[in-house]
Amino acid sequence: MSATPSRGGVPTLPPRRLRRRSWREAGFAALDFETTGLDRRRDAIVSFGVVPVHRGRVVLGEAVHQLVVPEIPSSPASMKVHRILPRDLEVAPSLEVARQLLRRALEGRFLLTWYAEVEVSFLERIFGGRHRSWAHRTVDTRRLAIELEGQDPDVRESLSRAAERYGVPVAAPHEALDDALVTAQLFLVLASKLEARGLGTTKGLLRLTRV
Repeated sequence: MSATPSRGGVPTLPPRRLRRRSWREAGFAALDFETTGLDRRRDAIVSFGVVPVHRGRVVLGEAVHQLVVPEIPSSPASMKVHRILPRDLEVAPSLEVARQLLRRALEGRFLLTWYAEVEVSFLERIFGGRHRSWAHRTVDTRRLAIELEGQDPDVRESLSRAAERYGVPVAAPHEALDDALVTAQLFLVLASKLEARGLGTTKGLLRLTRV
């Protein structure tokens, strides 16, 4: 994907004072990308889903789901995963247009992801900005589960499997909006459990999951 960063630059960061406060006082945006393949340097975004979390609650009424015409076609393997076919993209916007919707959805919010390295890599390419800056505003929900359960961080686990273990419903795996919703709901469960262990600030969660 050869997209250049948008003219407006990186979406506005949340106020720094919120880092020191309870995560329940902060605003988050759970984010998921579906892509044309697994090469983060070459492949492109074909859809994204964003689900806000405000004061410890999912705000489904402000959720965003957008298909995007990728600059390179999806590989057959990736289409089997996300099930987005070329005909589904006939009226979808380009990334140049869709990134403005994505910017608005992320403005002033910390980010929630599953395997943050993927989303952070694509966000750098879409908006510009330093890797460190993106990482410092991103909570990797997978790493919360690792911390809570004492898992081996090198063992890969799917979002769906972790969600089911914590009683979070999964309706459509590898569909960007549903994956973002599952990430948001799983975050609330895991953050509440870690809060009971004394890890209750946004800064603590960010540090714990830094990519």
